[in-house]
Amino acid sequence: MLRLRRLVGRRTAREAERRFVVEGVRVLAEAVAAGWPVESVFWDPALAADEEGMALVGRCRAAGAQVDRLAPRVLDRVADTATPQPVLAVVPYGDVSLERLRGGTMLVVCVDVRDPGNVGTVLRSAEAAGADGLVCCDGSVDVYNPKTVRASAGSLFHVPVVAGGEAAEVLEQIGGWGDKRLGTVAAGGTDYTRCDLTVPLAFVLGNEASGLPERVAPLLDDLVTIPMTGRSESLNVGMAASVLCFEAARQRRAGAAATGRAAEAVG
Repeated sequence: MLRLRRLVGRRTAREAERRFVVEGVRVLAEAVAAGWPVESVFWDPALAADEEGMALVGRCRAAGAQVDRLAPRVLDRVADTATPQPVLAVVPYGDVSLERLRGGTMLVVCVDVRDPGNVGTVLRSAEAAGADGLVCCDGSVDVYNPKTVRASAGSLFHVPVVAGGEAAEVLEQIGGWGDKRLGTVAAGGTDYTRCDLTVPLAFVLGNEASGLPERVAPLLDDLVTIPMTGRSESLNVGMAASVLCFEAARQRRAGAAATGRAAEAVG
C-alpha cells in the first residue's frame, strides 16, 4: 500500500516509475475501452455488490493485470478523496510526442495552468468537441495527478496528451506546422465568434490568475476573447476551453454542411 500512497500523493513518485493511479469503475472502464494497459488492480470487498465492477476486474485479470482483493477499508487509507472508490488500478504513462500531433486541426496547449480540476475539464471538453490533442507544457499541473484523472472522466485515455515541453519551443514547433496559434485573454482580443476557427489551430490557455506569460507573446498569431456581461472578469480555464472548442466544432459543422449543400446544388 505504501507504493500506492506514493503514486497517489507524489508527482515525483509517478515520474520516477512512469505510473499513475486510476480510481473508480467508470474511469478504469474508459482506460480498458481505450486499450490502455493495466498493470495491477486493487479492489475493496464493497465492490462485490457491483456486477459491472466485478466484470471489469475480471477483464483486467484476463488481460494480464495482477488483481488483489484487499481487506475492508484499506483503500480508505490510500485514496485522496473523502469517499474513496472501491477499486484502484496502476497504469503506465501514455507517452505521446509532440510530433504525433502534427496534422491535427484542433489542439489545446496549457501554459502554466496549475489547477488539476481545470486541466481535467479541459481534457473532457477537448474530447467532446473533437480536439486532436492536448499539450501540458512545463510549469502546468501534472496531467496524471489523481484529481486531473478524475476530472477528465476518462478523456485522458481517449485524447493524445503531451506531458511536458517548454512552452516557447512547443508553440514554435506548432507554428512550424502551419497551425494558427490563438492565445486566450480576458479582454482585448478578437471576439472568438468573429475568428475563423475552421483552419488548423491551437488554442493556447494561460495561468488561472496571471494569464499567458510574456515570453510566449511573440509566438502567438492572434489573441481571442470571450465577451461577457455581468460582473465576472473572466471564465475559469476549463470553462473557457469548453466555449472555444465547441465554437470551433460548431463552425466546422456549419462549414461542412454548407459544402454539402453546394455539392448537391452542383450535382
